[in-house]
Amino acid sequence: MGTPWSHRFAYRTAGVKSSAIRELLKITQRPEVISFAGGLPAPDVFPVTRFKDACRRVLDQAGAVALQYSTTEGYLPLREMIALNLQRYGILATPDNVMLTNGSQQALDLIAKLLINRGDRVLTEAPTYLGALQAFNVFGAEYVAVPTDDDGLRTDQLEDALRSGPKFMYILPNFQNPSGVTLSLQRREEIVYLSDKYGIPIVEDDPYGQLRYEGQHLSPLVVLDRENLRRDEGYSLGNVIYLSTFSKTLAPGLRLGWIVAPCEVISKLVQLKQGADLHTSTFVQMVAYEVARDGFLDEHVKLIRQVYGERRDVMLKALDEFFPPEVTWTRPHGGLFLWVTLPEGADCNQLLQDAVKHDVAFVPGDCFYPGEEGKRNLRLNFSNATPEQIREGIRRLSIAVKVQCDTDILVRR
Repeated sequence: MGTPWSHRFAYRTAGVKSSAIRELLKITQRPEVISFAGGLPAPDVFPVTRFKDACRRVLDQAGAVALQYSTTEGYLPLREMIALNLQRYGILATPDNVMLTNGSQQALDLIAKLLINRGDRVLTEAPTYLGALQAFNVFGAEYVAVPTDDDGLRTDQLEDALRSGPKFMYILPNFQNPSGVTLSLQRREEIVYLSDKYGIPIVEDDPYGQLRYEGQHLSPLVVLDRENLRRDEGYSLGNVIYLSTFSKTLAPGLRLGWIVAPCEVISKLVQLKQGADLHTSTFVQMVAYEVARDGFLDEHVKLIRQVYGERRDVMLKALDEFFPPEVTWTRPHGGLFLWVTLPEGADCNQLLQDAVKHDVAFVPGDCFYPGEEGKRNLRLNFSNATPEQIREGIRRLSIAVKVQCDTDILVRR
């Protein structure tokens, strides 16, 4: 008789749950379902031909290197490219400040390993990115959640939260996942000031920063940390760890992200990554470099902005047309998502069950809170579906939403 495994699992696995989004993918694989669930880039903007050419060049010119083990920090030319591109946004980093990871999800996992002891508090926005909660939960994090509004995290409530002594703040300033809102410049400055005042560092997660469809670029927290607090010109004294990814600008199948941090942080993260996977795929990094180089990435991002900006507009117009007036939603200036709020008493999980009967799917809002919130919210993705699918999907979803908004039903609950 075999030995049962469940009683041998480490204590830290007790609170680990499957991603609601990964589970939803089982539903959305059905061809008749229009999905607004996953944060999937549009496959029709993937630069497939350029990837084919890049793969051939890498294998023809450096196949022995590409297929070999490599350094944990990552492929140096790619780190140099990232550091150079970051300078355009005011982020002063050298290649020594950059480490490549298997997507920014691995970056979150490594940061959690580095910073979180069981019972440590992490300050997050409410709502916040589900994948970050999953990564932090494994290491026994507790949460101090600060609500958001249309200008991002509410800094009028931040100081009281910081007095509880969180280990770090986890902030998504640009077109936040799931809400789509952008942190205003004034609030960015306030967060940086309070971070310094209370000695609480910031993990700045910025996967969508280049995908702005309207409005002006706002300085990253890592830049304000240096400028406003007059730190030296290097990254050595930085109070911010910055994360980003190629998943939204090249292709998520690369599983290629990066961490920018002070050298002493990078050194420790390198040690942790060595224990996890030795290094990110050499071949993938070299191919990504070949695809992105010579200004291609800048031009490709312009195409993505055009396509996704149109799809955002189609979704907003369809919501205005089909949804009842008691429902509200955010109007993001970029990114992949918007956030819908139903009337008091509505239940997003019941709504999902009803919506699936109409062959449309979304992610329930309660997935994005560390506590028991978000029951009347839902996240909608607008990047993956075509404009025609978006309009039809919102029409289908509105049928289920109108049932949820029925006053008699809400009262009975």
